[in-house]
Amino acid sequence: MTAAGGPLDDFLDHLAKERDVSPNTITAYSRDLSAFVAFLSTYYGTSDWTWGGVDRLAIRGFMAHLTRARLGKRSIARALSAVRSFYRFLHRTEAVEANPARGVGSPKVEKHLPGYLDRAQIGLLFQMAETRAWEGRFSDVRNLAMLELFYSTGLRLSELRGINRIDLDLVSQQVKVRGKGRKERIVPVGDHAQLALRNYEAKRDELLRQLGARGDRTAYFLSRTGKRISVRAIQNAVTTFLDQLDEDAGLSVHSLRHTFATHLLDAGADLRAVQELLGHASVSTTQVYTHVSVERLKEVYRKAHPRA
Repeated sequence: MTAAGGPLDDFLDHLAKERDVSPNTITAYSRDLSAFVAFLSTYYGTSDWTWGGVDRLAIRGFMAHLTRARLGKRSIARALSAVRSFYRFLHRTEAVEANPARGVGSPKVEKHLPGYLDRAQIGLLFQMAETRAWEGRFSDVRNLAMLELFYSTGLRLSELRGINRIDLDLVSQQVKVRGKGRKERIVPVGDHAQLALRNYEAKRDELLRQLGARGDRTAYFLSRTGKRISVRAIQNAVTTFLDQLDEDAGLSVHSLRHTFATHLLDAGADLRAVQELLGHASVSTTQVYTHVSVERLKEVYRKAHPRA
């Protein structure tokens, strides 16, 4: 078997159809494995190499190549993960006799504590958004509803954008979310978010009546043209407010997800429950937020204790 695109195409098709992996992950794996193929042709000095002939040294060489290209440790770790997954697929389908990627160590990725808003900042954020929404413009009412839903549920940007009208039940105050790997989960919606969402729905329905058949009646959050709101529009709407809070803090849409988790854990929520709400596959991913809480407590201690 040569290094032609067949095995790669089969692997990516397997991810999409059998493992139901998200399109973003498939795009990243495709990009990383294409870089791997390009490296191997240079490494062996020919395009006539085979997947079965690739050894551990070649994969380590690929890691070193990515390091020389100044890729970050997270990007290198993701590329190695793609190679490992691909070789597991080849081994399982008996296309190769062994998985040479198994013995290659992944670079140690430093865990950065995520940025988040404190309670005073959250109060100011919603005060600003509510003031804008009181004027009644469609986009301002919608933006307040999105902010409330982000903070109330901890959704990822892609999850909020993907919500359809049938997914949100404001009577039972819950939303059905399609997360990573297309896994579905049910997340409760708080009272403040419920009110903001009801106000938005009235504005959305009014917009759809004006647009007639041109409006998207499936999507929940719409642009002023009646189409499903874009990723860029959500980012702009949220970061406009976050920059007013602290322009130099580097806060993003994802900071609201971090804030949601941190505030729950600060208030004593169970780590496993927060894991379920966030849609994390592993509780270890959620544990980073306990570090945030501990660091905050240490800071309070240092400032308040006479002999800290």
